[in-house]
Amino acid sequence: DVARRLADQVGFVLEVDRLKSVLRRGRVADGSRYENSAEHSWTLALMALVLSEHAAEPVDLATVLRMVVVHDIVEVDAGDTYVYDEVGRADKEAREAQAADRIFALLPADQAAEVRALWDEFEHGDSPEARFARSLDRFAGFLLNHASGGITWRENGVTADRIHARNEEIDEGAPQLWREVQLRL
Repeated sequence: DVARRLADQVGFVLEVDRLKSVLRRGRVADGSRYENSAEHSWTLALMALVLSEHAAEPVDLATVLRMVVVHDIVEVDAGDTYVYDEVGRADKEAREAQAADRIFALLPADQAAEVRALWDEFEHGDSPEARFARSLDRFAGFLLNHASGGITWRENGVTADRIHARNEEIDEGAPQLWREVQLRL
């Protein structure tokens, strides 16, 4: 019924509002504080809107926007895993899949399937939209860290060769953005 559907949708929205409390290891561009995961998703949405012409292949912008808005929702349960944290990355996939099962199931079944499919598509990177969205995800972290003078890299002892290695997948979805990274390394 309509009332139950709305109640489930509102419950989902309130649950994922917790994303605003998930702190990332990266900082905002001026370096003054750590970014939260909701802010990161907003940054990716804005970047998709502004930078979509730099995708390696033609992309459906609406799909990319939907993907970047939902890609980190699982962090409500799984937390953010720092891109350079090898230990944390070991079980990241399992933690996030478990979180996806719980969180997306809060939605009505049709929406749960749709949102989970977007999340899965992003995770697998099999479509032009997912490859571009994943490139933006990496580029955003790099760009903000670079803009802050590399504070987070220095705090965590991340070397230039590791930065290069973890970000070179940007090239797959957005070669021009990868060139921008290389100019800044």
